[in-house]
Amino acid sequence: MNTRRSFSMTAAFGAAIGVVTTGAFAAVTSTGATNNTAAAAEGTGTTAALAANATVLEPSAPTDGIGDVAATDGHISPVAYTASFADPSGADAQIASLDKAGKIADQIAAQHAEEARKQAAADKLAALISQGGVDGWIAQALAVCDLPQDLAPSVKKVIMAESGGNPTAINNWDSNARRGTPSQGLMQVIPATFRAYVHPSLAGKSITDPVANITAGVRYMVATYGLETLEAGGRTDSSGSYVGY
Repeated sequence: MNTRRSFSMTAAFGAAIGVVTTGAFAAVTSTGATNNTAAAAEGTGTTAALAANATVLEPSAPTDGIGDVAATDGHISPVAYTASFADPSGADAQIASLDKAGKIADQIAAQHAEEARKQAAADKLAALISQGGVDGWIAQALAVCDLPQDLAPSVKKVIMAESGGNPTAINNWDSNARRGTPSQGLMQVIPATFRAYVHPSLAGKSITDPVANITAGVRYMVATYGLETLEAGGRTDSSGSYVGY
């Protein structure tokens, strides 16, 4: 390559785009309208100085084997890259995990709600039992027999029909009394029935013990007539009047 020609072209090019070199570094300045005006003002001396100090900036390129730069087509290949996409199965697994966690949370909440309901019922029962009276005795007897508390109104109906709610009531006029085994207590059971049907946990109690007497009467009624008779509040005649059990 002609060295003089290369230098002249480089100088002209450097002057046109404003390449200023200092040592191994080159600064490229704008060639807009403002710089053109400034260049005109400074005169040809500045241009000459720039041209004198201009250096050819050449990219490193492969040679053709004899010292000259091999010809290239000027094309710059783009940097290869690989797009990365999330595995859909991972998203599905995350959604499934969240769904499972939600179901577990619902189950825990339901369990807590059930426990709270049971505790509230237990507290209510304890308060009812502690106050005593017919309602309290019935509540305790049903709890001892492991029967639902919603039977309480039916049991109370039998009690009020049999004894009027008096735990020491004794029937001295019916057939049992004439046989010397009068009916006694809230549910008016005879001694033999009491001994046979009182709840085992209360076997040592007196026949007139309110809770023990109720357990004996309830268990006898269920065993003899079925739970439906207890639920109905005792037996009735064709006209719907209470006839005892």
